[in-house]
Amino acid sequence: MSEVKLNLIDSENILTGTVHGSVGDRCVAALSAEPETILELEMALKRFEQSDSHFSHFKNGSHVDTKPYDAGVLIIDLAARIVAYESIYSAPGPEGRVAYHNGQHATDIPIFYRVPADWLFLNSIEEYPLNCGERRELRLANTPLDERAILYGRPLLEFLATNVRYAVACRDEPGEPVNADITEPVLSPFGVIHAQWLLTPRADLRGRSPRDVMLGKKDFIDSDLNSRAMQWSMQLEGPPCIPVESYAYRYAGFGTHEWVIYYYLIRHLLKSANPTSDHDFEALVAQLETLRDEWLNEPNSELEGRIPSIISDNERKRLPEAMGGRSMVVDEDCPLCKAMGDECEAGLDVCFWHLDGCNMEDHFAFSTFLTEKEYLDDRAELELRHREFDQQWKIREERIARGEEVDDDEFFDIPTLDDYIPFRVAETEPPEA
Repeated sequence: MSEVKLNLIDSENILTGTVHGSVGDRCVAALSAEPETILELEMALKRFEQSDSHFSHFKNGSHVDTKPYDAGVLIIDLAARIVAYESIYSAPGPEGRVAYHNGQHATDIPIFYRVPADWLFLNSIEEYPLNCGERRELRLANTPLDERAILYGRPLLEFLATNVRYAVACRDEPGEPVNADITEPVLSPFGVIHAQWLLTPRADLRGRSPRDVMLGKKDFIDSDLNSRAMQWSMQLEGPPCIPVESYAYRYAGFGTHEWVIYYYLIRHLLKSANPTSDHDFEALVAQLETLRDEWLNEPNSELEGRIPSIISDNERKRLPEAMGGRSMVVDEDCPLCKAMGDECEAGLDVCFWHLDGCNMEDHFAFSTFLTEKEYLDDRAELELRHREFDQQWKIREERIARGEEVDDDEFFDIPTLDDYIPFRVAETEPPEA
């Protein structure tokens, strides 16, 4: 018993048919591409399998068919963002893995997935009609918003133009030192303006701050990019991107790369703006607009010659930043570096380039913690670890000075491979088609 009845629902259609249970699982995995229509779901499914459409024989009806077939029934409602199921084949969840299907059979290549947090998973078909109507109405009431038009557009430029004279006056002033106790560090003059922009709720962002908007889906975007990089490494070819005409691209969330790029963009605008005494407000806005467009669309030496707007756009399309083989060779005298570079050049391996924000100013506003408490708790823990390290190092040095043998494993935690494995999944899986 391995087939299920599959109901696919969007705002205009209800398609019903029978498929192998593994196809249903891959349809759930394809929700990681945030499809809004059945057509977008079908395109997203191509990342997980190489096969013709499973839905060409489906019937277009006026109601959901909840009668089980063979192993059970599965409902995927794109309009309400609900997955409901009753199946003895599998129990799909909001994250997990599926095996890539090469068009003939399931392979041993696992593809990890994670769906957005606003999806509701129900293990009872009876609960589906009790939830779908209210969730559809809620989503219809919250029409999508082009947040980038605000974060990159005139609202940002007007804010900076209003504050740029203060920024220029403080341009050469050094930032205050970090406080000695466990509190937030004092911001630099540029940081004050930057933090104010990020932290202030705005009516045009529906009461959210720019920071809230940019970090709202960061973990989800980063997770999907990481999964795609793993898949690329195993298949040695890039998985399909999200189409630029899709809902998921047009209203995409922000990942780590765009978060960091955005930070550098604002700092560049603050440092480069050059208001004069005869500059009126509109002239300042126009100057900032030109500076923005030039910085975003020109190769940047601090980004290894990459173009900032392309880095952000690749992330928006869920395309990891692959590196050339020679970029891997940090040290020409390092045999390991050279071997990794040779493998990449020969097409035997793929390595990826990342931004992590390590050079961003140390303050809650520029961190990726969702709450200030989380940020301060992390600073306190980091300070505690530093003190513990200093104490252990002092003991180690004293023992060495006495001529005693020292085993560093006794003093310091050495990371293992398990520390770098990003997913934990059950080893048992249902049979694949």
